Amino acid sequence: MADRQRIVVTGNGLMTAVGVGVPATWDGISHGVSGIGPITMFDHSRCKAHVAGEVKNFDATQYGFTARDVHRYDRGVLLGVAAGVEAVRSSGIDFATRGHNEDVCCIFGTGIGGIMKIESTVRIMAAEGPGRVTPFLVPSGTPEVTSHTVMMQFGLHGLSMGVNTACASGNDAILMACRRLQQGPEVVAIAGGNDASVGMLAIATFGNMKAISTWDGDGNPARISRPFDKRRDGFVLAEGAGALVLETLEHAKARGARILAEIVGGGQTTDAYHPTAPEPSGTYVALAMRRALADAQLNPEDVEYINAHGTSTVYNDLTETVAIKKVFGAHAYKLCISSAKSMTGHTIGGCGGMEAALCVQTLQAGVLPPTINQEEPDPECDLDYIPNVARERKVRVIMSNNFGFGGHNAVIIFKRFE
Repeated sequence: MADRQRIVVTGNGLMTAVGVGVPATWDGISHGVSGIGPITMFDHSRCKAHVAGEVKNFDATQYGFTARDVHRYDRGVLLGVAAGVEAVRSSGIDFATRGHNEDVCCIFGTGIGGIMKIESTVRIMAAEGPGRVTPFLVPSGTPEVTSHTVMMQFGLHGLSMGVNTACASGNDAILMACRRLQQGPEVVAIAGGNDASVGMLAIATFGNMKAISTWDGDGNPARISRPFDKRRDGFVLAEGAGALVLETLEHAKARGARILAEIVGGGQTTDAYHPTAPEPSGTYVALAMRRALADAQLNPEDVEYINAHGTSTVYNDLTETVAIKKVFGAHAYKLCISSAKSMTGHTIGGCGGMEAALCVQTLQAGVLPPTINQEEPDPECDLDYIPNVARERKVRVIMSNNFGFGGHNAVIIFKRFE
């Protein structure tokens, strides 16, 4: 393990309900600003939930798409590609003059895929008949479309693939990209997660599953997502995307890249317990964390901050808390922990990519984002969740957790580059 390729982050991109782009998103996140509000994308009057995290003022034509493309692709793909393009731009890498780019791969994760395009196409078919169905439905939003669209944008020719492991998809995609770079032949990767499912179909199914919050926040939508708070009653569905440019350290140094962070370890497990509920003892969530620590060759005491999965559902937040205590013991009470989903909402497959980019920003800025809406402590969730206000603190090691329906557990460890 000691002689394996080191993997560094040289670029990041974010499209979230809090802001379009890294600067706008980070400014909001670091100041505890919620991006959650009333649904505007469809008539939600018959649904059980009426708020969501929508990405506002998003213009896909600023990221290489034509007006025709915007109509053709699923919104989740548009957001994912935009995050990938921002990450590439921020990395300073110039693929146009670099050569054949056969040593560049792209891996994105999505939990749901092109559900918005599917829903709208089914409506057209029901109203106007099968002759009106778009011939581009399949290549508009299936799990691999974001990756190969990024590859086409930049003329890249290494591996291109999609990952689909529910809410762990983004983290799994990033870990897969890291391992690809360690084994070769690629030396550069664009990786992340994306989803856009704020439509009637997804709101209806999650609502009937009783997974999303039906509380109105006492009239204030920004109060509804409240991870680890006693009054939490479900997640708030959101859309969004996040992406990183990853490189082998050797390649990044050779081109004089600005290195933002290093990915030093990862761990993955499966609960094999239930289609949606987490295994309540947290055994396999804890195992994923332990595997990440072992992969990074770190002790539990080396971790200073955890970017929690923190969905604001009763069982997820409790299970994550239990698992953290299993892994970290007494050190769990010294950890700083927070959930960006209190502000962004839950973007399903997008959360891993988004939160990875936020972890990079945290290392760069020396500011730990808060968990907003911490109003009534849950006695069973009794760790330091950075309530309501960001905390200035330079940290060296960050653990980022994502856990998906079906018991998919994926953990990444970021480290300040040294």
